[in-house]
Amino acid sequence: MSRTGRPTGARGAIERQPEAFTPTPLSGLLRYVLIGAILGITLVKAEIVSWYRIQEMFRFESFHMYGVLGSAMITAMVSLRVIKSANVRALNGEAIVIPLKIVGKGYRYWLGGALFGIGWAFTGACPGPLFALVGSGATVFVAIAVAALMGTWTYGRFRAVLPH
Repeated sequence: MSRTGRPTGARGAIERQPEAFTPTPLSGLLRYVLIGAILGITLVKAEIVSWYRIQEMFRFESFHMYGVLGSAMITAMVSLRVIKSANVRALNGEAIVIPLKIVGKGYRYWLGGALFGIGWAFTGACPGPLFALVGSGATVFVAIAVAALMGTWTYGRFRAVLPH
């Protein structure tokens, strides 16, 4: 418990309850569609969604994808450090709070990561750019996108009863 009587999480961080979902008008979603389209075009042009590039990565034949993933990790680490040290706020003025993660023994991360990697290796597609692949004309990935959405829905449906 904290000094205010509210329950605390790991290392004294105050746990926040998820806010209720409020739907956004369709006109407000246009900017997200545009940003998504730009991201999708970038992923396709940089060959990040290329099945051949992904297979090269899993066969350790090329540095291309490792370079992309490594630079993304470095960018994320630097960005998080800047957000924490500069006390950056969200566009609505609310403080950005990055809660501490409770790792425990890490089984869920190892098992989830292994399952994710196996699916990625079998399909040649990371879930993130699936829609960019479909949009670029690789319609065979529609089945994989549907399976990914079904898996996400299933997790969301049973999340409360799953061990975390």
